[in-house]
Amino acid sequence: MKTYQHLFFDLDHTLWDYDRNVSESLSELYQIYELQNLGIPTFELFSASFHHINFQLWDWYNVGKIDKVNLRKERFPRIFSHAGGRHDAIPAEFEEDFMSRTSSKPHVFPHAKEILTYLKAKYRLHVITNGFNESQAKKMKSAGLDGFFELVVTSETTGHKKPDPRIFQYAMEQLVTESDSCLMIGDNPDSDILGAQRARIDQVFFNPERKIITLKPTYEICHLRELEDLL
Repeated sequence: MKTYQHLFFDLDHTLWDYDRNVSESLSELYQIYELQNLGIPTFELFSASFHHINFQLWDWYNVGKIDKVNLRKERFPRIFSHAGGRHDAIPAEFEEDFMSRTSSKPHVFPHAKEILTYLKAKYRLHVITNGFNESQAKKMKSAGLDGFFELVVTSETTGHKKPDPRIFQYAMEQLVTESDSCLMIGDNPDSDILGAQRARIDQVFFNPERKIITLKPTYEICHLRELEDLL
């Protein structure tokens, strides 16, 4: 195996349990704002609509079809409309409340902190994320992840989003290192794996759902503990 010095981690869906944290926040919002009175009869419908629309908007963001401001501006009006609710009655603070609640959630994937503790003794650890500066920093602090990482690189800081290789090149420039010394660990084949491949960085595809993909990552794992055997 190649000798690595720098490990780049994705954050959402790789270390920070996005689905669990978001689900808790959506449940709280559904009850607090009594969304059943705004035309959304069940939480399940609200949650399903959120995931459908949010995935679409983030897909657009990742390819440059929408920016941060409009993603946040359009998210819940689109979600309410998709769920059959009254999007004209969305409370003004709804998006901000969602962001604040979700970023404050602490849940991480099983053994995330244990494996980071193990790896930190052997490697320099960093984050490369397409998320936004403020929310990603808050997530890491709330989950107790901030102390593990030396460098946190966001698409907002660099102006480039994974899979654009320039976000990886920015990280390597900051660390004064080369691609052969780096390894990217992430769950998204389109951004994490393809992006790292474009930057000539080896990759670990974190694939707990055992998805079939067309790309050929350097390594593949289903559980974070497998990194102990790999590294």
